[in-house]
Order: sequence, then structure tokens, then C-alpha cells
Amino acid sequence: MDDQVIDSFDTAQLIPGFSAPPLPKHRPDRGALDAADYATRHWTSKASGPLTPGSDLHRSETCRMFRETFNPYRPAVLEWPTLEPAALKRIVELPIWDIAVQTEGKARLRMAAYAASLDDPDMRAALALNAWEENRHKDVLSRLVAAYGIALASEPPYVFPKDAEWAYLVTGYSECVDSFFAFGLFEVAKRSGLFPPELIDTFEPVMQEECRHILLFANWIGWHRARLSWWQRIGFELRVAAVWVFLGWERVGLARAMDADGNEHQHDNNFTMNGAQSVTDVDISVPELMRLCLAENDRRFSGYDTRLLRPETMPKLVRFALRFVRDKRR
Repeated sequence: MDDQVIDSFDTAQLIPGFSAPPLPKHRPDRGALDAADYATRHWTSKASGPLTPGSDLHRSETCRMFRETFNPYRPAVLEWPTLEPAALKRIVELPIWDIAVQTEGKARLRMAAYAASLDDPDMRAALALNAWEENRHKDVLSRLVAAYGIALASEPPYVFPKDAEWAYLVTGYSECVDSFFAFGLFEVAKRSGLFPPELIDTFEPVMQEECRHILLFANWIGWHRARLSWWQRIGFELRVAAVWVFLGWERVGLARAMDADGNEHQHDNNFTMNGAQSVTDVDISVPELMRLCLAENDRRFSGYDTRLLRPETMPKLVRFALRFVRDKRR
């Protein structure tokens, strides 16, 4: 499938044997929504003993976690609240919608491509569901921009990756970085009062789903690493280092992309790192925002079995940086 342009996305077509999970036809009642929300955020394995990375038990329980924490919300029945003019203006002017929609479009394809390459049926099924959920995120975003009249650039063609593992690593680590900061920014937006609570509540399942995605990725990394021979491990670690270099380069300045009509657009890849001023009218310092990101990151992962691996790079880097940064307003 190298260089094949994917005009429409069907996870089952790209990954034989995958079937989409059932979704409600109508909006569930409050009790059902609360139960689904709780199940999405809390999971503990019934297995005893350690979940040693690379073991069959670690793999099976990681995949069980992802299956059993699935949230069956349906984008078509999400309710987008009517916004006051000021709130609508803030939503429309957020400089994220083009890149958000296109990022989810690329993520779904990259994850499906890597899932299709796996021989292990458990991990292949988990990553296939992850790809399907990324497509659902894209559907949610598409419905949001349609509901609020947000103009988007025409989407560029989505190309099946030549190197499925590289594409999956780039997507997975990128989500680990972006989600860490997005958790904090989402809480800033919630506290600011600039956006109606109904809109925050509607988008909340997507935020927690990103937490599940990077939890799956962190445990896939641990499982995959442990199964490599020493010489394969060297090559893999070099590849991971190259991914981090690529992501650092990608976030320097503005990303340029061509839309479907051949027009160039600039996207801010750093919005999740420096976008606090767009979601609140309260001046928040960088150290304050970083502490909030750490707190929200810990909170969102707190309900999952502590024996599962967590994404560690961004929390460690931020905690280290905070040791040398003083908040002058304190």
C-alpha cells in the first residue's frame, strides 16, 4: 500500500477481522453516561502479581484495559450547546482546528497501518480499536466545526505510510507530548469560565480517550522493547531518538502544509505548549501552567492499574525544569 492515497477510512477494510464496536443510536440518559465515564477512567486487572513488560500477561492485560475502558459515545448524538456571541468568537478564533482535524486524520491511518502489520492478535485488535477511536475524534471535531460555522482548509490527501512502525512511533510520542499540555490547557479553559460548562462536558470524553491512547502506547513500547534482542534493541532505541529529534524540529516555528487544492497553510504545532492565553483571560505564568499540567496528568491516569506503565518523558522533563524556574509572582 506504499504511497496509496486513502480517500475514505474504513478500519475493517484496512485491518481484516476488525469490527466496529456498537454505539448507541440515541443519547443515553445521565445514569448511563456517568457509568460509562466511570468505567473509562477506572480499571484494575484481576491478575495477581507484577505485569512485567514483555510478558504475555502484560500484553493481555494492557489490551484488556483498552477494551474494557472503551466509552461507547456516538458523535452523531453529542449535543453542541448554543454559544453566546463572545464564546462563539473565542471558539472560532482558536488557531487549532485545521491542524487538529488533519492530525486525527493522519493518526487514524498510521495506527491502522501499524496494527495491520502486527502478528499478535491481542495487540493488533487493541491498536485497531485505537485507530477507530482516532477516526471518531476526527468525526467529533468535524461536527464541532460544522455546528459553530468554523471554516476549515480543504484537507490534504491522506497517504498510507511507507514505514508503518516509524509512523506509529511519531504519532504515539507526539500524542504523549500534546496530551500532557492539552490536559492542563483543558483545565485552564474549564476554570476560566469563558466557555459554557455544557461544551466542556461534551468534549471531556475525547480528552480522557487521549489519556487511554497514550497509556496503551506507553505499554506497547514497554512490551515491544522487552521482546527485542539486544541488537534489535539498539536499532530501536536509535529510531526512538530520531523520533524525538524529528518532533523537536517539527515544533520549532510554524508547520507548513498543502491543502487539497494545492494552497499552502501555516499551522502552529506549539499551541498545546503555549496556548493558555487563548483559553483564559487570567494571566497564568509558565510555572503555574506546568504544575497544572502535571496535576491533571496525574489525575487522569490515577484510576488505572498502577502496574501499567505511564508515559514518563514529559512529566520528568517538566518536573526537572521546575526545579530551576522560580515563579516571580509567588
